[in-house]
Amino acid sequence: MPHDSASKGGIHIAIYHLEAKIISRGAGRSVVAAAAYASCSRLYNDYDGITHDYTRKRGCRYSEIFLSDTAPAQWKDRQTLWEAVETVEKAKNSRLARELIVALPIELELSDWKQILRQFIKEQCTSKGMCADVSIHDTDGHNPHAHILLTVRPLDQAGHWQAKTQKEYLCRRGSEEQAFTAEEFLTAKQNGWEKQYPYQAGKKKVYLTPSEAQNHPDYIRTSKSPKSTRYGRQNPISEVWNSEEQLLCWRKGWENAVNLSLQQHQLSARIDCRSNADRGMEEQPTIHEGYHARNLEAIGIPSARCALNRQIKEDNRLLKELKVQVQKLTKALKESIPAIASALESLRNRLVTLQYHVLHDTSQQRAISEILDKAIPLVKEYKSVQKKITGKISEKKALQTEKKICSPLKFLQIRQFNQKIAALTEEIEELKSRKAYLFSCLNCHNDSDMKAIQQKIEKMQDTQKHLKDQLVSLNEQKETGTLNFLETKEKISPEDVDAVLEEREKLRPEKMQEVRERLEGTFQSAFRNDMLQKAEKIINSELQETESLHSVLYRLHQKETALKRQPRTPKHYKDQER
Repeated sequence: MPHDSASKGGIHIAIYHLEAKIISRGAGRSVVAAAAYASCSRLYNDYDGITHDYTRKRGCRYSEIFLSDTAPAQWKDRQTLWEAVETVEKAKNSRLARELIVALPIELELSDWKQILRQFIKEQCTSKGMCADVSIHDTDGHNPHAHILLTVRPLDQAGHWQAKTQKEYLCRRGSEEQAFTAEEFLTAKQNGWEKQYPYQAGKKKVYLTPSEAQNHPDYIRTSKSPKSTRYGRQNPISEVWNSEEQLLCWRKGWENAVNLSLQQHQLSARIDCRSNADRGMEEQPTIHEGYHARNLEAIGIPSARCALNRQIKEDNRLLKELKVQVQKLTKALKESIPAIASALESLRNRLVTLQYHVLHDTSQQRAISEILDKAIPLVKEYKSVQKKITGKISEKKALQTEKKICSPLKFLQIRQFNQKIAALTEEIEELKSRKAYLFSCLNCHNDSDMKAIQQKIEKMQDTQKHLKDQLVSLNEQKETGTLNFLETKEKISPEDVDAVLEEREKLRPEKMQEVRERLEGTFQSAFRNDMLQKAEKIINSELQETESLHSVLYRLHQKETALKRQPRTPKHYKDQER
């Protein structure tokens, strides 16, 4: 989830989460499979002939189809609705649906969640022409959320699918160029506009209108397809649905629907659709853990996602503390030397802790990158090998079928069949051997294990992204804290410098012990003393404190002693010199 609950101005800020995804064939997804998963049901996809059965999955407490005014009534059936979507989309990379995943307020109950979703769907989706498939998931009471599947192709008044885009032809009239759809071109043609076609002019490729091509009889036309825009003209309705403004409307609409329900139940909790940055918050959002990770933690097995969230929470706490220490530092300048020394040491310790987190995150990010750099090429090769195996097996079966129906008297033909089958068998075995080698490289045993590894890779990539965001925030805060520290040191009067240094030296051991204990509590067995020493060394360098306080004080003492031992010049000699 994006962030933990907080409190501001007497209002309890509840968890807000709205995630928008596109379900497309290009990403290897099926909307029928997504609908079956969300509703915990069994659905058949006629497009690829696969049955998706999630009836054993638990946690779906509510499921309902919402139709727009023009949608056929039979689409109230989930199988019929999404089969119609799969059927109308022909391209292998078609966008099939949009999925919204929203967090439901734990302060309310199932009946309230239903009412919120109905209001949201009516205002934001069905009223604008979309059909929606809504399912509520709640397995353990800690993470109630809803899956909302939305259609992405508009419907006309008769309930028929409209085109998402129209082809646009780039036409010319003299020196002018303009794009027209096929329907618009019928009128434009009468006004002197012409389509442009590709011609080969020597080694060059040029686009000419038919009237221009008549002046170049040596040019060869290379295609019947006229010049067109790359993506065509988007359906105005689809363009609105796909816009950034629509996403903002959904986010704001969900906030309004939830807050209205919370208000009606006289609860102080509210949600806020704005990001942490827009709300003036510098905290990093936590990631979605999932019930698998929490179940592992419950039985004493560490989960990487839960560990990452603990670290994010600790980082956020550090950022808050850093702000407090900067404020104390500014105030301490007006107070006594002990207050100044304490504020400086506290700020330094926060910077050391932040630097430790930076080093740890960097190390973790590097380790993940090393794993991904090795695993991703192997997984990619596995997919290629598996595809080849499937193709070879299909080819072998086809040959075996042809051989069976072949006459026994056609000895030569049967011999050719046997040779091809034998060659394919050998190739399949070689591919299987390569597949087994890939299994051993990735420490797995079968296709099911490989699928689990692919899921782990996706999670690691997600973790890597969050670590990157954390590092940016931590470094920014560290830079701010360092500047405040240096500016404060410059403001200390020269006669107080030695006294402040001495006071800081007294406080240092206790303060560093606090840092150590805090880091040990956060990272537990992963805590490294050498990393703490490195972090302290880096901060000392950035704070321009490469010299130890003891050596500074000793040097100052030596200088003062030397000055005292110098013979004084009599006053009358000074007067004479003047």
